[in-house]
Amino acid sequence: MNEPTPSPAQKPQKISCRGITKSFGAKRVLAGVDLDIAEGESMVVIGGSGTGKSVTIKCILGLLKHDTGSIKVDGVEVSNLGARERERINTKFGMLFQGGALFDSLPVWENVAFGLMHAQKMKRRLAREKAIEKLAMVGLGADVGRLFPAELSGGMQKRVSLARAIATEPEVIFFDEPTTGLDPIMADVINNLIFETTRKLGATTLSITHDMASVRKIADKVAMIHGGKIIWCGSIKEIDRSGNPFVEQFIHGRADGPIQMQVRRL
Repeated sequence: MNEPTPSPAQKPQKISCRGITKSFGAKRVLAGVDLDIAEGESMVVIGGSGTGKSVTIKCILGLLKHDTGSIKVDGVEVSNLGARERERINTKFGMLFQGGALFDSLPVWENVAFGLMHAQKMKRRLAREKAIEKLAMVGLGADVGRLFPAELSGGMQKRVSLARAIATEPEVIFFDEPTTGLDPIMADVINNLIFETTRKLGATTLSITHDMASVRKIADKVAMIHGGKIIWCGSIKEIDRSGNPFVEQFIHGRADGPIQMQVRRL
């Protein structure tokens, strides 16, 4: 049977995962994850703690080696690449870590410019100019570039982390719980910055979060992971009428529902 012809408006897949499994000893965390993220799309993965959200991102990044399955980036299978080929793929990626992961011993501008100087071998003067430019994109002045991370508030550290994530102008940006530890107002500021800066870059994004306010602000599509598998995926407009009891329980934060029932059976 012939494959259907893609619509001209259909964007190519930037990341495609099929049947991804990952176990740690006897504990199986991923049990066959299927996930497609189109070029320029903002995908947000939701799910409870320990359901495999972070492990999925780490497998795509190559920080963890998945047990079985296929991961493609721009149509290229990355599961068994050598170190040099993997490094080339990773130049497409930027990452905002949950805790920021800033280097305490480096001033802010060097944190932002770290990838420019070490991965792209950019000269310090030009790298500093680029870092100041990216800091401005997240609402921070050049004077902040001279400070050290310990001198910044939590919200400012998140902004610096975002500036570092976009500094190399990556094709794909990963966000790991980007609003954790922030008050609701600062969380909304960060969500707005994520939306604005990634759209300006035209980047594809994959985010994981528990924060439904973030989901509604930054997502084009949402996927829910449960039991190590994607159990629902749809546009942000469809999430409130998903018809999936797991999704409905999660987005409304209800204690009663199928997720809690499974916990009780343990």
